[in-house]
This record gives sequence, C-alpha cells and structure tokens, in this order.
Amino acid sequence: MHRRPFFRIFLLIVWLSAADPQQEPPPSQAPTVPDRWKLHGRPFNVVDYGAAGDGRRYDTKAIQAAVDACTAAGGGRVVLPSPGRYLTGTIFLRSGVLLVVEKGARLLGSPSQLKYPRDQRRWYVVLAERSTDVGITGGGGIDGQGEKFVERYDERKNVMVSWNATGSCRGDECRPRLVGFVDCQNIRVWDVRLTQPAYWWMFPLSFFPTYMFHQMFCSLHIVRSNNTLIHDVAIDGDFNTPNNDGIDIEDSNNTIIFRCSIDTGDDAICPKSSLGPVYNLSATHCWIRTKSSAIKLGSASWFNFKNFLFDNITIVESHRGLAFQIRDGGNASDIVFSNIKIETRYYHHSWWGRAEPIYITSCPRQQDSKAGSISNIKFINVSAVSENGAFLSGSAKGLLSGIEFINVNLTFRRWTNFDGGIVDYRPGCQGLVKHRTAGIIMEHISGLVTENLKMDWAQDSTPGWNTPLDFTPSTVNNIHLTDFQSTVL
Repeated sequence: MHRRPFFRIFLLIVWLSAADPQQEPPPSQAPTVPDRWKLHGRPFNVVDYGAAGDGRRYDTKAIQAAVDACTAAGGGRVVLPSPGRYLTGTIFLRSGVLLVVEKGARLLGSPSQLKYPRDQRRWYVVLAERSTDVGITGGGGIDGQGEKFVERYDERKNVMVSWNATGSCRGDECRPRLVGFVDCQNIRVWDVRLTQPAYWWMFPLSFFPTYMFHQMFCSLHIVRSNNTLIHDVAIDGDFNTPNNDGIDIEDSNNTIIFRCSIDTGDDAICPKSSLGPVYNLSATHCWIRTKSSAIKLGSASWFNFKNFLFDNITIVESHRGLAFQIRDGGNASDIVFSNIKIETRYYHHSWWGRAEPIYITSCPRQQDSKAGSISNIKFINVSAVSENGAFLSGSAKGLLSGIEFINVNLTFRRWTNFDGGIVDYRPGCQGLVKHRTAGIIMEHISGLVTENLKMDWAQDSTPGWNTPLDFTPSTVNNIHLTDFQSTVL
C-alpha cells in the first residue's frame, strides 16, 4: 500500500505553499529517509570497487558492483566521491540503494551506443526498475554529455545524432535518456544537478506499444511508479536541443515536486498517460525556462489526469506557459494553477507553441481517435506578460467546462520579430492555422467563469491586435465575466 509516507509528504507541501520558498521545512515535518539507507555506517564507495573517476576509463562495472553489493547487504548508500568524473554506460539502481554523487563529482553518460543495453527502452545513464526505496542525492551532478550528440548547431533548433540509423531502435529520434524510474515505489531525488541530457530528463518508464515509440523519451522520467518526491533539483539542458524534457511523469501517481529549477529546450514538467492514469501531482516553488511548454499535460493522453496542484511557479522566456494537449481520449479534471508568474514569447515555428501564456486544447489526434474532456480547471492569482493571448479550444465531442479565471492579469506586448496571427493546434488536429490575435480565443466551451480578469495592452502592440475576446456563440456557452477590465497602457 505505501500510502502513509505520501500523505506525510503531502502535508509538507501544503505547509510549503504558504511558507517562504527559501525556508527549510520544519524537522518534524520533513520527509523521512528509508531506514535501510542508514543501516550501514560505512557507505559503499565506488573507488573501493575499482572506479578510476578520471573521465576517460569506464567505471560502469565498478559502480554496478558497488550497487549490487549494497542491495545484497540490505540497502544503504553508494557513494561517488569528490573529486571525480565517472564515465559510465547504464547503471541499474536496486531496491534500498541511495546513489550519492558528492558535490564536486560528476557521473558522465557515455556517447557510445555500445555502452547501453540492446533494448532501446533501457537506454538511460541511471535506471531503476521494479525497485522500492530508491533515490539519488549528494550535491554533485549527472551529465548526459548531450553536446556530443549535436550533429549541427542551429540557433533555431539543433540537428541531433539519432541512433535509429543503426536499425536498433524505432522512432524519429533515438538517443539515451538521463535518469529513469520504472515500476518503482518510494522514490526520492534531491540535491543533485542534472545536465546536458541527450534526450528526455527523468521519466518513470512504461513499456510502450510500438506505435508510441516516437514520443516517449526524456531526462528525468518517472513511469508507472508510486510515491515520488523530487526537490531541490537543478536541471540544465541545451536551450536549442529538441526532445530534452525536464521531468516527465507517466502513468504514475502520488508525485511531489518542489524547489526545482528547470532550464531546457523542451517541455519542463510534463505528465503523460499512456498505459494508465496520472493522479495526485503537485509542483510548487519552481523556476522554469523552456522553448516549449513550462507545464504541459499530454500530449500522450489515453487515460485520465486528476487532482493536480501547481503553485508558486515562475516561468520566464518560454514558448508556452500552462498547457493542455489532450489528444487520445483521456480526461483532465480537478486541476489548480495558483500564484504563478509567466513570461512567454515567440520562437521559431519548428517548436510547438505560439507564445500562449495559457493553452487549453482537446481534440482528436487522428480522425479515428477519441476526444477527451477538460473540466474543473482553476487559474488563481496568475499574471502573465506575453506576445500572444490565451487559447482555449475544445472540440465537438471534447468540450471544455468548469474553467475559472480568478484574479488573472494578462499583459500583452511584442518584443520579437516572429509573425503572429497563427493558432497552433499541434500535434494532430488542424496543425497551424491563420487566425487573428486576441486576448483570449475560445472554441467549444460550456462553462467559463472569470472574476477580476484584467487585460493590459502595450501601445506598441502589433496593429490589429485589439480584440480582447474572440469566440463564436454557436460553440461557446455559459460565459460569466465579473470585474473584467481591458486597458491600453
């Protein structure tokens, strides 16, 4: 069952959402560390198992030997001491093992395909499968050496090496990910820096159907796992590299993220439902910069998303702020975004997004796909400065309902030279469609309430961008506006 630890941590998050983000949680409320991580006074030092730590010789066997010895002894800490640069292929974490990368030490992912398992789904620098009480900490870093996978640098979007040319993987791009937890219980990752992933960051890995392989790669990947705590983690990816998501939560429940900074090219925090639902997710006190969506539900959305809280988050220089891409028949409901500051701008159209601060869409991915609904979504105390307006678009069989904007301030101004006047439905649906720019575009909605919604328009905004609300009454019903203001600055 393992429910008690999650609820203790959830109470901590409730306390943190009201506290100074720089303050440490009270000792009595701090999440507990599994006893078996403290069983042994002497940690399992990888140097004792033959690790060189020189960044040239591979330390995979030595590190794995230390991990295996640790779990055989009942659990404990496996330490990569500082200073040291530990070059490795895939390391498999086991139950009861806490991987400690000391401050000043780095675990380096190999750029060679030969150093990873034959199965593409296990291409990670660090991977835990079917494990309990497993974690990473220490103050050091895990480096995917993503720069070694760049085939051609491009300010718009880098062209990357893909291992599918070898025939050993399927998909449009195949490269190793950074950290993955698959079918695990009681995960904790904290006080560690994750840098330069070649592909998605951290994702609890599912074993996906063949037709889904093109979209399931990341840096910190949590898949089909339960009770995950991620805090005080810094993620630094190349801003021009595609498919290097920050934290992806797939088919996993009871996940808490707080005090994390994420600077990456692709989606920063991204729940996905491929083989099961995603319930009980909170992310608070985080800082995000991305060329894609800062927070995005989907686009893998075969099952439901429910009971999410996103609070006290700062989003800067991003292509999208808060996003829903429901494409596969799953539903999203009971989700709160509160106390969030957003800055969105245009980037090259090869990246999904058109500078929308808020983007809520539900439409079938393909003609034979099911439509999912989005309901009971609250935006409370949200402010945005953006080059485009919000986009709220359901579909004929996938309506948006119960959408609330409470104390929302949207400021519109242009500062890049990219063209506006385009709506982005990708992936699937209608693709890119020309449409006049507005403060909020609405389609297929049944139920939108706003209280104290304020729009401020910079005088240097693009000519013709002077429509606060754009909707067709035949598809939009039950709209209630209270204390709505629209002002030219």
